[in-house]
Amino acid sequence: MAKSLVVVESPAKARTINKFLGRGYDVKASMGHVKDLPKRELGVDVSKDFEPRYIIIRGKGKVLQEIKKAAKAADRIFLAPDFDREGEAIAAHLAEYLGENGGAGKICRILFNEITKNAIQEAIRNPQEIDVHKVDAQQGRRVLDRLVGYLVSPLLWKAFYRGTSAGRVQTVALRMIVEREEEIEAFRPEEFWSIDALFTGAAGVPFSASLQEIDSQKIRIPNGEEAARIAADIPSHEYLARSVEKSVRRRQPPAPFITSTLQQEAAKRFLFTARKTMQIAQSLYEGVELKAEGPVGLITYMRTDSTR
Repeated sequence: MAKSLVVVESPAKARTINKFLGRGYDVKASMGHVKDLPKRELGVDVSKDFEPRYIIIRGKGKVLQEIKKAAKAADRIFLAPDFDREGEAIAAHLAEYLGENGGAGKICRILFNEITKNAIQEAIRNPQEIDVHKVDAQQGRRVLDRLVGYLVSPLLWKAFYRGTSAGRVQTVALRMIVEREEEIEAFRPEEFWSIDALFTGAAGVPFSASLQEIDSQKIRIPNGEEAARIAADIPSHEYLARSVEKSVRRRQPPAPFITSTLQQEAAKRFLFTARKTMQIAQSLYEGVELKAEGPVGLITYMRTDSTR
């Protein structure tokens, strides 16, 4: 009996999905990207519409051979890398490789944003085509990374010292940091004071109030001497609460995390680096071993800028 082949990125993800699908499926891991631009050359034909030249990543030949062997024995091939741009590029490279090695006509793409039994089975029932627009977006990003890194970095070596690097993201981020630092250096602090007082109402209930106005004029207290003078004068007056207003406010629960807010909250609460946060999130997404249930995915896909 022929099996269906499912290809994902990581072994942990493969183990979790294999448990959900059972005997009729063979689940293999590509171990991430299988093709990339060559390391020791530009790998982009600038004169030919910036066409990239992809090669099989060193060490991935054995992985691809195992996937090819399983693909030949399968009646259907489901490519199931993550549903972001990187995942789509992995799926496209796998489809290209398997299509050249006997897999043409039985390859399809499946998408899910959580690793649960229902989500995986629903994805299997609704196979799709590879999204060429996502692939193009990833390829454009990769080409731009290479052009900036390979062409601009040597200019920095000449201007500064060897080892200085430029990057599509890091150079822009560095500029933002410099601009912010310049703002901090240009800032001139101004002294400002505020006055709070504690009152007791007619019913004996204490409450606090902040001084906002004197004689119906908004005030600004520029120094400690002026603050002390005003504070000394406060007890000599009587004060009247003109009104008490009560209101009910509805507070919405916080939106689900996106990548950036997840990293910010983990840094604030646990002092985690962004790298550590994403490593933990990746393991929670791919599946955690629970004694009674086996490996179970506990969160939805964590590389996202959408709360939906």
